[in-house]
Order: sequence, then structure tokens, then C-alpha cells
Amino acid sequence: MAEVTFFNALRAAIDEEMERDPAVYVLGEDVGHYGGSYKVTKDLYKKYGDLRLLDTPIAENSFTGMAIGSAMTGLRPIIEGMNMGFLLLAFNQISNNAGMLRYTSGGNFKIPIVIRGPGGVGRNLGAEHSQRLETYFQAVPGIKMVACSTPYNAKGLLKSAIRNDNPIIFFEHVLLYNLKEDIPDEEYLLPLDKAEIVREGNDVTILTYSRMRYHVLKAVDTLVDKGYDPEVIDLISLKPLDMETIVTSLRKTHRIIIVEEGMRCASIGSEIIASINDNYFDELDAPIVRLAALDVPTPYNGGLENLTIPQPEDVIAAVENLLA
Repeated sequence: MAEVTFFNALRAAIDEEMERDPAVYVLGEDVGHYGGSYKVTKDLYKKYGDLRLLDTPIAENSFTGMAIGSAMTGLRPIIEGMNMGFLLLAFNQISNNAGMLRYTSGGNFKIPIVIRGPGGVGRNLGAEHSQRLETYFQAVPGIKMVACSTPYNAKGLLKSAIRNDNPIIFFEHVLLYNLKEDIPDEEYLLPLDKAEIVREGNDVTILTYSRMRYHVLKAVDTLVDKGYDPEVIDLISLKPLDMETIVTSLRKTHRIIIVEEGMRCASIGSEIIASINDNYFDELDAPIVRLAALDVPTPYNGGLENLTIPQPEDVIAAVENLLA
């Protein structure tokens, strides 16, 4: 075991997969000589050359289309979005091409592509740099969505994503890159479609993902001191959802709180609520509670920014009210 930062865990995953498979390459803005905005590809160009760490122009739609075309011919591209919000410029390529070509070609083409990069509400990054694209892409057929949350799962999930034959949007939170954790020295892979039970409990199931995992765990420390016993599940797989793990927990606690940084409207939480109400409504002892971001552009001001997303005290209040 060795202590590794979140960004270096991602870097190690890319390095190992590029060494293992010469078809893997990275492209995006400043991924080569600069090493990426958050240093996830730092110095990899020295080992693999400029054609496997490909610095692109500021043209997300163009280089995303190029990456999809290369995937159709057998390469395995990793697109780094300097900021995930910029990839809205490539929404057409991701939805109409990456998501659909395997189906519309009758299976003649595979699209083994990973689209990764920083997103989420940071510290005073303003509205355009605080996007949560999971709410945009969940309705696109043919793609998978994964949200990593620790150095350990970041490395294991990214390696699995690179080896997968489907297009995967891989969400990293901008405020987690300096997080540190001991991870194994030996190679490991993690499943892309499984949630993680972070804490077992009996009173209420709290579903969350990405940075909100840490807001929830901070709240749980206080809740346990007050005598509550919450179960915490990190969704990880946002599409498809791991409903088996969610429902198993629901049948134990019969209460669910969803905590997410995405916008409340048409969110991941919305889909979970719909799925449970459609199929497992009788397991609920109380209405599902959802804590999500306000449907407003994220303010630049730090105090206002915090008011737009759930905070640990909101989680504490939600649990207390639900179990009152």
C-alpha cells in the first residue's frame, strides 16, 4: 500500500493502461507537455510521445468527433475535458455519435471511448465552470456514466472504463484531486456498475455520489453521536443505476434520502425516485427525501455558492425530520 493523491491515482491508471495496450491514447487541451489542468497526465508524453498524448486545439466538437472516429477503427481514446462544462460543445458528437453508433451500425462498430475530466461546484469558479453534466447525459442511450469519489475507486474504475467497449463518461470532482488515500501497489480493477456501501446502518438509507459523499459522512459523524444509525451508499454507477444494492438497503431501512450536487430538476435523484415508486413503493415507510442543488446558475460568491448545494447540516436536519 502507498498513499496516493486522487490525481496521481488517475494518472497511474492511464499510465498502466497505455503501457498495457498501445491502442490507448489521450487527447484534449494541454494534456501533453503541460500535463493537464490538474496534472493527471503530467510527463506522460515523455514516455509515450506526442501522438499518444495529443494536444488539441480549443475545439471540443472537432476533437471529440475525431476520437469517436478513431475508436471505430480500433483505437481506445481517452478524452480529457479541461472542464467538463466545455464538453457541452461536443454534446452532438457524444449523444448522436458515441452513444448511438454501435446500435445504428448493427454492432459493426464498437466505441471504446472514455470522456473524463473535472466538474462540479468548486471554489468560486462561477456558473460556466461549475457544471454537473450527469443531469444532461443521463437521457442519452448507449452511454455509461461513472462518478469516482476516492483515490482507490478512481484508479480501479478508470482502468475498467478504459478496457470497456462502450462510451463512458467518467466524472471527477474538481475539489477531490488533492484527496489522499492508501491504495494497493498491485493492479486491481473495479466494476463499473456497482454501488459501494460506505457505511452499514438500519435507520435510513442515504444515497449519494462524488463530493457529496464527504458532506454525508461529515453529517453521519454528528448523527451517530445523536443516536441515529444511517446506511450510506455511494452510487458510483450513475448509468446504469445499481438498483439491486439500493433496493436491498431499502428493504432493510424502508427510508431513503438522496443527496446530490446535481440540479434538482431532472436529476439522478429524480430517476431513482421514479424507479422506486414504479417498482418498490410498498417498501417505503415515508416519502423519499431529496437534497439537491438549486435550479440556479452557480454564483461566483463563495457564501452564495454554498447556499446552492446541500451542506452537512442539511443532511442532519433531513434525517432528524424523517425519523422524528
